[in-house]
Formats: sequence, structure tokens, C-alpha cells
Amino acid sequence: MLIREIPWTVILLQLLIAMSATMVLHHVGTSILLRLTASLPFSRRLVEYGHRAGGLAVFLLAAQIILRNAPVTLWGINAALHLSALCLIGALTWLGVRCVRAIAHTIIERNPADTPDNLQARRVQTQTKVLARSAMVLIVLIGTGTALMTLPLLRQIGTSLLASAGVAGLVVGFAAKPVLGNLLAGMQIALTQPIRLDDVVIVQNEWGQVEEITGTYVVVRLWDRRSMVVPLQWFIENPFQNWTKTASDLLGTVLIWVDYRMPLEPLRQEAERACHDAPEWDGRLCLIQVVEAGEHAMQLRVLVSAGDAARLWDLRCRLREALLGFIQREFPEYLPRIRAEASPSSEPQHGGELH
Repeated sequence: MLIREIPWTVILLQLLIAMSATMVLHHVGTSILLRLTASLPFSRRLVEYGHRAGGLAVFLLAAQIILRNAPVTLWGINAALHLSALCLIGALTWLGVRCVRAIAHTIIERNPADTPDNLQARRVQTQTKVLARSAMVLIVLIGTGTALMTLPLLRQIGTSLLASAGVAGLVVGFAAKPVLGNLLAGMQIALTQPIRLDDVVIVQNEWGQVEEITGTYVVVRLWDRRSMVVPLQWFIENPFQNWTKTASDLLGTVLIWVDYRMPLEPLRQEAERACHDAPEWDGRLCLIQVVEAGEHAMQLRVLVSAGDAARLWDLRCRLREALLGFIQREFPEYLPRIRAEASPSSEPQHGGELH
């Protein structure tokens, strides 16, 4: 009799039964799927990442069915339906984000970048991370816009968010323009790859290594451990140097000024000996050339090669120190110097005295 007089009691009882059934099915189904996908890395990661969001979405879908079958004249039924729909949209958005993250983490795990020849792995990781973050931003924007469109007062805001995400294909409002711009820049960077994770770059005259690429900015770890945060669009609109675009090996120079009388052959032999003793040298190139003849001295350029930028810097410093020490020990008189020529003093004028 109490159930017939209070319709909400029936609905709450049905919701409780649906929740219990969903929890049991979720536990059993997840265990079965984990066993079936034990040898399938992508499928297993999808189950591991998405089973909670999937279970919540199934329960909310069942709640929608129960509430829609309730009497229309029931007090508060419209508010309950609306709240249930918002929760269902949120659960589906959460499920979509978790699925994208599961796929991205699996791809990154199968392409480790901690190997010596990691160019292909860094390329795959960069594409995966940028595209995954762009996809997650799209999913969140679509979910948020869909949820707001269910509210009459906020329907216009929801439409604007959907448009900024590219669903409507138009940018609505100035506030949505940076979001879409960074989103497109991220997709362009992921596809064309002007930069990748761990690339050595020079940005605004600062040397550093790409540490992180998010959906809106790039973190460059500078040589002195500072972090430079650069918007994604900057890399599309401005020139920059990428020292590891096609390979990590580089050429570097050491410039030394010496006197014109300095014999070059002993210096070449010392440079080759220093390179062979240096662990940073990759054995490809060690060359000395005279690149400039100044007023008082000549400039020598030592061209050397190394496997990456960090080794090249250490090699240049090591070689510069070795060559300067060699010149100081063996040919100290041939270090750069300024010459002055003294001419005899002019004859004293007639009648004058010489002091």
C-alpha cells in the first residue's frame, strides 16, 4: 500500500536493483574481459582504463530507462531526468577520455625512447601524445557543449563550445579562437613533426631540449635547468633551430687565434690525438682549417663531430683546452701577440740640444 501511494519508492527501488545488477555485471564482466584480453595489449589497456567509466555509463543508461517509464505527472521527474542525462553525458565523456588515454599509453609503452637509436620512437611518441591530448580536448569540449545545450539558458554557450571544437566547423566568439588555434597547431605538429620529444632546439636564442608537448604549449628544458614554456602556435608561426630533426649527430667548431708563424701540422696531429682520446668523439670528422687572416693573427677552425649535442659541447670544450695547453707547452712564442716597430728618432733641429 505504501508503494502505491508513494510512486518515488518504486522508482528508487528499481534504481537500487539496477545499481546492484550493474555492480555484479561490472565485476564479473571486467574479470572475464581481463582474462580474454591478457595477450592483447590494446584491448587489455582499454578494459583496465575504461571499466569504471563504462560501468557508470551502463548504470546511468538504465536509470534513464527507468525514469522515462515513470509517470509524467510525478513530482520532480523532469529534474531527475535532466540530472540523469547530465550525469550520463559526463560518464560518456569520461569513458571517451579514458579510452584515448589507454590507446596512447599502450603505443608509448610499445615504443620506448630510452634506447640509443630512438629517433623512430620519439617520432611515434610525439605524434601519439599530441594527437591524444588534442582528441581528449575535443571530447571534453563536445561533452561540455552537449551538457550545456540541455540547459535552455546556457544553450548558446554550449553551441559556441561545440563550434569551437570543430563540430560546427566555425569559430564562435573571440574566446574560442585560441583554443581552436592551439588545437590545430598541435595536430599540425603531430603530423608534420617540426619538433619531437627530446629534440635539441634553439628557441629565441636559448639552447634546450623538448621535454613535454601538451595540447596548448611546449616545455623546453634549457641547458641551465630552467623551463621555457612556449605556445604551440609559436612553433608554427616563427623560425627556430632543430638540431636533431633528422639525426642526433652534429658538427661543431672550435675557434683559436694563433700567430702567423705557428706551424699547422703539429697542431693537426695534436687535434687528432685529442679527438681519439675523447670519449665524446664519434670518429667521423676532425679537421683544422685557417678560416681568417686578421691584422695581428690568424684564426683556426677545428671542425669535429659527435653523436649528440651534449657530447658535442663537451668535446669542443675538451679539444679547446687540449689545443691551448699544447700551444702553451710546445709553441708559447706563437700565441697571438701585438707587434710594435720602433724607428730611430729624427735628427734634432739645428742649434738644439739633445737631452
